[in-house]
Amino acid sequence: MALSSLIGEIMRNYHFQEHHQILREEVRKMAERHVAPIASEIDENNRFPEELIAIFGDMGLLQLWVPEEYGGPGGDLTSVCIVKEEIAKYSESAALLAGNNSIGLILPILYCGSEEQKRYYLGESAKGRTVTAVAITEPDTGSDVSSMKTRAVKDGDSWVLNGQKIYITFGPVAQYILVFARTSEGKGADGISAFLMDTSTPGFSCGPEDRKMGIRGVPNTPIYMEDVRIPAENMIGPEGEAFKTCMRILDLNRPTVGATAVGLAQGAIDQATAYAKERVQFKRPIAEFQGIQFMLADMQIQTEAARCMLYDCARMADREEWNGFSAKASMVKCFASDVAMKVTTDAVQVFGGAGYMRDFPVERMMRDAKINQIFEGTNQIQRLIIARHMLKG
Repeated sequence: MALSSLIGEIMRNYHFQEHHQILREEVRKMAERHVAPIASEIDENNRFPEELIAIFGDMGLLQLWVPEEYGGPGGDLTSVCIVKEEIAKYSESAALLAGNNSIGLILPILYCGSEEQKRYYLGESAKGRTVTAVAITEPDTGSDVSSMKTRAVKDGDSWVLNGQKIYITFGPVAQYILVFARTSEGKGADGISAFLMDTSTPGFSCGPEDRKMGIRGVPNTPIYMEDVRIPAENMIGPEGEAFKTCMRILDLNRPTVGATAVGLAQGAIDQATAYAKERVQFKRPIAEFQGIQFMLADMQIQTEAARCMLYDCARMADREEWNGFSAKASMVKCFASDVAMKVTTDAVQVFGGAGYMRDFPVERMMRDAKINQIFEGTNQIQRLIIARHMLKG
């Protein structure tokens, strides 16, 4: 049985419902047609693929998590992970755009928003054209959220925001940004609130685009807020309790990072396997050498283990089995991203000198893989979360 057929059989026999299998096949065909041909060009020119917004939106991929009652597809975490995995086989940059508005708008509104906020913002997101961002990180605030310096001060029926955020993914192209700011002085992360900011608001601006190692084509910039006035009704959740909101949406989003990593790893495996069959040395394809076979086998074993962990975690969320979910989400994000880094590095090795050249996609995949170990909470932070859950019993 061919490797691709074997993987397909494993996935069919796991726990996917029929609509999940149909979604996977539809996204795979779309990615082959619309993403694969432009993946290298996006990276080479650092170009935001704006044309994918309409393609993804028309398929419901931008707004996948919007419930049907608000006009959306009503997708679950398993669906989001399937979409990101299939697209990431060709381009992590494109995979980051799929489901983009989940963490910046849909999830915080869905779990912490008022009914009025849900009707308006989820209804708007359901149209499939809204790009969003989330702003937490600051120059002196990475993993230590409690040291946040951005401030929001109440002024009548508005909040006035001042501060700076960095590394804001999709910041320059977002219609809305979920901004976290301190509204009162509290112990640790207490006193931090979340606001949905329209980027057309006066006083908001973006800095120059960051020069990144990977995920080129995904705009990242610092953002600045100078007396940005936000209506009080744009606060998401209770005042001063946004850290809880942040942790909830990160828990749900971390498996999607794992899905992107799994797709990236599988794409690298597919590239390395095809190349090993074609590359001839000593009058034989290098795929016939045991050393290469062992490498390919280990790459697939590691990726399949990450995939099984990923969809087991997604199933927990879809069944609302929250006991232990936070730790499992951290395990998935940490393990899958470590696997992607290892597998893409090994794929470059299979290609030899050619793998170090930009003529082949494995070089790009290796650069893209690194970010998954860093954003949405570094893998060191994930290990802390896991260990604390273990020690609590």
